[in-house]
Amino acid sequence: MYYFKTIAELTELADKKKISIPEVVILREKELSEKSEVEIRKCMKQNLKVMREAIKAGLESEGLTSMSGLAGGDAKLIDHVHQKGTSLTGEINSQAIARALAISEVNAAMGPIVAVPTAGSCGILPAALLTIADKYEKGEEEVIDALFVASGIGLVIAQQASVSGAEGGCQAECGSAAGMAAGAITYLMGGDSEQIANAIAISLKNVLGLVCDPVAGLVEIPCIKRNAVGASNSLVAAEMALAGIESVIPVDEVIVAMKKVGDALPNELKETSLGGLAATPTACRIKSDLLEG
Repeated sequence: MYYFKTIAELTELADKKKISIPEVVILREKELSEKSEVEIRKCMKQNLKVMREAIKAGLESEGLTSMSGLAGGDAKLIDHVHQKGTSLTGEINSQAIARALAISEVNAAMGPIVAVPTAGSCGILPAALLTIADKYEKGEEEVIDALFVASGIGLVIAQQASVSGAEGGCQAECGSAAGMAAGAITYLMGGDSEQIANAIAISLKNVLGLVCDPVAGLVEIPCIKRNAVGASNSLVAAEMALAGIESVIPVDEVIVAMKKVGDALPNELKETSLGGLAATPTACRIKSDLLEG
């Protein structure tokens, strides 16, 4: 049985069986779903297609706005900066930010996205991973393998902590997505198991305690902009890990710490919209206006 509950167990399985991390994840899925590897990879290929289509829709659709009318158009603003070559933070980061906003805006407008690991964090992994993949001309199968690495990471986090904002705060959503992206990017760029683990740990440590405080209960403010920052977080973490920088705290201990931090957060800061930014005067006014409208 290809069972793993921690990142250490995932990488040890790969080493013991002398196979790659994506192969471990696929073999686990084969055992659970009774589907063939061809079917499983076909499903992931479809996920990749939806991710790319969401990026395109978010950057090219005219007048794309959320159901509330509060969000839309920010992705194009950053993309314009990227296209002009006037980004303050560089071409790769600028493109990843634009794509993260684009996917999140498509989600807010009720368009098709892939929840990785949730709808509220859907822009982080595709934006960061596909920006790197495109920059370094990685093939489709390589990207699909990286997505399976992300899947394995997400599964561990879901088992050891949570990927739900209502349970663990936004660290569980945008944080987990950034960890998944950081590990996937590190794998895609040739990082070994230790570097992948360090990338996940570094990205998660950056968001410990991040609260979930959606204004008016909608997955728009501040969720969409947090996707942009989450994509940048994953790029920074992957770059540090690939350079040889290590996390002093092992990744599985970081994940357990994230679980404990999430448990310690008050309910007001876990998707109830009763605290944080959701309780500010402006947020209360927005909520009131939406209810009256």
